[in-house]
This record gives sequence, structure tokens and C-alpha cells, in this order.
Amino acid sequence: MESILPKENLVIGVIGAGAMGRGIAQVAATGGMTVLLTDSRPEAVADAVKSIEKALARLKEKGTIDQGAMDRALGHIKPVQSVEQLAECRLVIEAVIEDLDIKQALLAQLENIVSDDCIIASNTSSLSITTIASKCRRPERVAGFHFFNPVPVMKLVEVIDGLQTLPAVGDALMDVGKRMGREPVRIKDAPGFLVNQVGRAYTLEAAHLVSEGIATFDDVDAVMREAAGFRMGPFELLDLVGLDVNHPATDAIYRQFYHEPRYRPSVLMQSRLDAGMLGRKTKRGFYDYSEQKDAAPAAEIKSSSSSSYPVWVSRFEPEQADKLIALLKTLNVKIEDGARPSSAALCLVTPLGDDATHSAVEQGLDAKRVVAVDALFDLGKRRTIMSTPVTESSYVDAARALLGSDGVAVTVTRDSPGFIAQRIVAMIANIGASIAQNRTASASDIDKAVKLGLGYPHGPLGFGDALGTGTLLKILNNMQRRYGDPRYRSNLWLTRRAELGVSLTLQD
Repeated sequence: MESILPKENLVIGVIGAGAMGRGIAQVAATGGMTVLLTDSRPEAVADAVKSIEKALARLKEKGTIDQGAMDRALGHIKPVQSVEQLAECRLVIEAVIEDLDIKQALLAQLENIVSDDCIIASNTSSLSITTIASKCRRPERVAGFHFFNPVPVMKLVEVIDGLQTLPAVGDALMDVGKRMGREPVRIKDAPGFLVNQVGRAYTLEAAHLVSEGIATFDDVDAVMREAAGFRMGPFELLDLVGLDVNHPATDAIYRQFYHEPRYRPSVLMQSRLDAGMLGRKTKRGFYDYSEQKDAAPAAEIKSSSSSSYPVWVSRFEPEQADKLIALLKTLNVKIEDGARPSSAALCLVTPLGDDATHSAVEQGLDAKRVVAVDALFDLGKRRTIMSTPVTESSYVDAARALLGSDGVAVTVTRDSPGFIAQRIVAMIANIGASIAQNRTASASDIDKAVKLGLGYPHGPLGFGDALGTGTLLKILNNMQRRYGDPRYRSNLWLTRRAELGVSLTLQD
């Protein structure tokens, strides 16, 4: 295949004038490319052009573009009646329904229309590029070009090489992505590509937590927002996206990975999908939106009381203990300094990937007085505690009171290996490490894609630098030991870097 796309006067075709197609057409036009936009429904194209014009007008009002730029962009968009009119295109991007048979039939039709050096790209979010291209006469010129919704706002675009895609094709799409004002990342074909794989960890582990009766939807969302620093809680996010979109994609990734335990779907999601509780679009999901609430309620437990018990902090996890002790001192809590607690002391432990019960037994503590505190994440906005099944309620109340005495919210959960935030973040990092180990994408592109596409406070590998690679390995190993579930087994990319004491972002 001959090959680099022209730097000037590039004509591209966009098939599908829905939300994704019109968004792609807009960023291509503002990037100076001529766009031939078509759809099986002519009225959809007319609606798309009007929508793009309104979107550009809003940008002009904000001062992002001027009238000249707006006029030039609109002038670059040329509605056409059918795919037969795309013969002059050097690049065609399909953004039609997520149906393999429909996409394969469309690409076969295109091959009889466009020239042999025309690149054909699919905006699929879940289907294999290799499989889509398998029925093509020239599969080497087919690649994935996965944008995120809303396209003009989301800067990320994934460029996916199928098994037979020529490197020059992916190179050309990387360049086109930049010309569209996007931030492209290069990925090898894999189920869920990059961002959708990592995103499973956030929502699935949250669902498993609630399914196990450890915490409520409110609890999980509040902890992940306020302690772990995510923009939205996982259940708020699921309600925004819609379970009808998220769960089928989760199920597809699980099946395509031949039932890899890390991607195991949650019964909780399937049952709510069956009940039609899809999220905001149905006014009811994990939260009730019938009253047009702007956000999910946060589970806040505050107290200005102080503990009537002496307080002892375990040094079993020294770094975590130091953080907790420093906090308690700011709260004017007097701490016992003995190697062992006194007979009536509230015993605070700070496990990593472990639960309160095992911490009590392993450390030889009286489980009736043990409360575990998650000291790994930000203690300034929200604090998380959990007790053993036999911890006396007065000790739980005392821990909640002293940790909330400065007005900071305290979330109380049932016993769980890894608390809430530890479990979810460790799974995000582990799936990111798996993507790196499989060479699906480079370490730098993995973190870049997740921060841009999902808005996480760190990329999955960047969490290793933020929290400690060894810390993440300990959390995963302890969770796997406690659960006996291969879902929590540490990927070798993460294991080796933790053992060597180097960053998860180290590329080999």
C-alpha cells in the first residue's frame, strides 16, 4: 500500500451522522479537512449539520473560535446522499451501529467504491478490528479510530492496529488525530482496547463490593470521590452512561477474554438491567432521579464527640500507622505508646489489602476492640473504617467519633479485604499492568489514555508512583490470599517492578 495521507486538501468520509459521526465530522472540519458526511437516513445528515453549526456557534460565543474559523469549518462539511459518493476520499471513518455483520458488509461495499490506497477506519468501541477487517479484500488498510463521546470535548482518540493492519496506516491515523486537535494513543487490537478495559476495574470492583454487602452505593461513591480523588463515584458514572451501554460491553469483554476473572461481570448489574433501572435516562438507576437531583447523596457520618476509651495504634504497617497517628495528634487524641494495648484500649489497625478480622488474629489483638482505618488515601476529606464481626458497637462508635471530631465525614463499612478505595485502585493498576505486559499499548500511552478518557486522578500505572508499587502488590496479594479468587492475582508487570523497587511506568 502506498502511503501517507496528504498534509493538505485531505478529503475524508464519515459514515453515520449520529452523535459520534457528527462529532468526528466537526473536529475533522475544524482541523481543516473536507468531510463528506453521509447516513442511511438523509434527514440525519441535515440534523447533524444543524447540530454542528450550533456547537460551533457556542464556541464562537465563548471566544474559542472566531467567525472566520466557524465559517471555514462549516464550509468543509459536505453532505452526500450515499456511500457511493465517497470515491474521492483518502480516508473513510465508519461510525455506524455496533453490529459486526453490518460493519463487515459496509466495509465490503466501501472496498468496491474507494481507491486501493484509501484507509478505512472503524470507530467501534467494542468489536475487534481484526474481525471487522477479516472479510475485506485488503484488511491491511483497515484500522480502529475510536473517539469518545462527546467527541469535540473528549481529546482522546485510540488508534488501533488490527492483526493485519500496516504500520503506515496507524501512523497516518495518529497524524490525522493530531490534526483534528485530538490526543491519539496507539494500541494493538484487544477486547475493550485500552480505556474500556481499565474502566471495568472501577465499576466492576465497586459492584462486587456492594454485592458482598460491604458498603452501599452512597458509601462507595463518596469514598472514591472524596478520599481517592475521582471526579465521579462509580455508581454515579454508571447512571450517567447507562447500564444498557455499560453492562453489555462488560459482558462482551469478559467473553472475548475467555472468562478472564479480572473482567467477571456482576450479577448486581445484570439484575438492574433486567429491571430497566438503567440510570438517568430512565430516571432510576443506582439512584432515583425522578426529582431531578443533580448528584447522588453522599453518605456522611459526622460527630463532634470524643472517645471514652484509651486509644492504641498498631505499628504492623509502619507507614500507615504514622499517617494515622499524625492525624490523631491533630485531633488532640492521646495515644498509648506501649508495644501492646491496655486491656480496655480501642485498637486501631491500618491494613493493606487485608480485613479487620485477619489483622486482629494475625496481630494477637482482642477482636472485640479492633477497628481498621484506611490510612492509604487522603484523610483530610473523608475517612473509612471497618470492624470485625465481633467488634463491640461501643468501640466502633468511639472510633467514628474521634475520627470525625473535626467535622470530616467518616464512612463505616463491614469487614472487607482492602476497604473500598484500596480494592478499586489496586484493580485499576493491575489491569493497567496487564495491558502493559501484553504490549497492547506503551506504559506512557496507558496512563495518558486513562487520564484523558476517564479523568482519573492518576493513570493506572501512575498509581504505583502515587501510592507505592510495593503497596499495590501487597494489597493484591493479601486480597487474593483472603478471597482465594484469581481475580486479584497480581500481573507479572506489577509484581516484577514491585520486587525491583522501580516505577510501574518503566518500559522494557
